[in-house]
Amino acid sequence: MGFIIMRRSRLEMNVDILEALACHGKLKLTHIMYKAKINCSVLKECLDLLIRYNLVEEQILQKKRHETRIIYAITERGLTALKNAMEINNAIPIIEDADIPSIAMLSSQKNNTLSFLGRVCRN
Repeated sequence: MGFIIMRRSRLEMNVDILEALACHGKLKLTHIMYKAKINCSVLKECLDLLIRYNLVEEQILQKKRHETRIIYAITERGLTALKNAMEINNAIPIIEDADIPSIAMLSSQKNNTLSFLGRVCRN
């Protein structure tokens, strides 16, 4: 029995990035990389696009001894985009193998962000 390896589209990777930021709050680049399971060069391209469309914001933190850290946070527009992506995913009937996990289910309460995040952030 062979396995079919399916590659994620850019859209799926962007949704995974938004989901990681929605679930875990502000994150450094490496933390997003591990949570969204995306390599660094692809992640940087995706983040540039998400920042350009105001779905993610880049913040610079000043640390002691003149160190600076760059962290990323999802915006309100990014949360709305993530909700919409989840709605579309749930509206399209897809036959999936039982071994392949699907994207988290969206709450029927469209305007309740906390309820939505509770369902998306199962881990």
